[in-house]
Amino acid sequence: MKFKHIFLNLGLSLLLLVSNACKNTNSTLETSIAIPTQANSWVVNNPKATRLVIGKRGIKNWRNTTDKIRTYFYTTATGAINVGIKAKFSGATKLKVTLGSTSKEINFETSDNAIKHTIGTFNITEPGYYYVELEGVSKSGDTFGEISEILLGDASWESKISFASKDWSYWGRRGPSVHLNFEKPVDKNIKWFYNELTVPEGNDPIGSYFMANGFSSGYFGMQVNSETERRILFSVWSAYDTQDPKQIPKEYSVLPLGNGDGVTVGEFGNEGSGAQSYFVYDWKPNVTYKFLLKGESNAENSIDYTAYFYAPEVGDWKLIASFRRPFPTGSHLTRLHSFLENFSTSTGDKSRSVKYTNQWMCDTEGNWNEATAAKFTIDNTGASGVRFDYDGGSEGDSFYLRNCGFFSDNEVPNTKFTRASGGAAPTIDFSTLEVPNIKITR
Repeated sequence: MKFKHIFLNLGLSLLLLVSNACKNTNSTLETSIAIPTQANSWVVNNPKATRLVIGKRGIKNWRNTTDKIRTYFYTTATGAINVGIKAKFSGATKLKVTLGSTSKEINFETSDNAIKHTIGTFNITEPGYYYVELEGVSKSGDTFGEISEILLGDASWESKISFASKDWSYWGRRGPSVHLNFEKPVDKNIKWFYNELTVPEGNDPIGSYFMANGFSSGYFGMQVNSETERRILFSVWSAYDTQDPKQIPKEYSVLPLGNGDGVTVGEFGNEGSGAQSYFVYDWKPNVTYKFLLKGESNAENSIDYTAYFYAPEVGDWKLIASFRRPFPTGSHLTRLHSFLENFSTSTGDKSRSVKYTNQWMCDTEGNWNEATAAKFTIDNTGASGVRFDYDGGSEGDSFYLRNCGFFSDNEVPNTKFTRASGGAAPTIDFSTLEVPNIKITR
């Protein structure tokens, strides 16, 4: 009987250990890094749910078992790492927590305030991006909890983990922008800039802006605005520094000179201010589109920018718009570049990419100059170490850009790339292009 009692007590002790582990009472595990879920979390493959569930206080209103939530971080180290959460639960809750190849199902008790809960120890096998995934298993309350932070540790990891702080929530959720800065021919005044752009299948999530013809005073490309709308966008900044177009003095206003049929012309703000035009067009992935930009001075102390778009489905150049910008940076096109950005915070976890081919610059003497060299650069979101999922370079006769999606094979910023020459300048009869027909007076 004595041995029977010993084995019974041992069995009960083991059950208690298992039970306590499932109730996250590993209080001895240190977690000294707090990742705000508001800045680093997304509902997997569901931007609409992301907008409902992820807010300024982190994860809230999480009710559906089908909504898996991932919180991302970047690490430069490997090894065992402790994981926890800071959360409040309105009822008994069970969550499945996954990091890497390991998952744990944990029970949580009701709490009136957000408190720290230890999940357990997981393993980081190589440097790069990882995510802690939360999946709702069962709940007795209205939601699967209000989770403000994913906790990592111990202190030895503090200098080895990167993520977006609360102050970086907006830009961190948008992700890094990436650019290609094309080499301009020496001692040439550039009047026309030609570029071709192709978006690979599956790389066009909502919020993507694939900018083809960038210049010192604006940008021209195509974007994904919603599930049902896509646009060709052409904008020119005012030389007056403000985020509100209504504050621009009359003498600094960017003036519309004319636009093509079906093109909407207006103003924009919140990223500098100026004039904007867009054409709603259902462009497709895996189709190459052509962009043509003209820049020349036709009036004192100003420069005129005119944009044309060529869709192979249409088979002709379309005038998008023409704008006159007072107080120019030059009398012709300068600082020619392309970029890729995401403007939707709910899709910052989605990777996107674009291929650029056949860049040419036509000078004021009518000579075409091929642009086969470009420098890859990033914005402040990448340069500040908030996000590391940026990439760009060359492949054969093309350049490419890639961003967002939390990939780990990033490219070194400020690297110069060259592409193979295509050898054939674009064939464009400038005399057949539609000419803007609005005449302005000051």
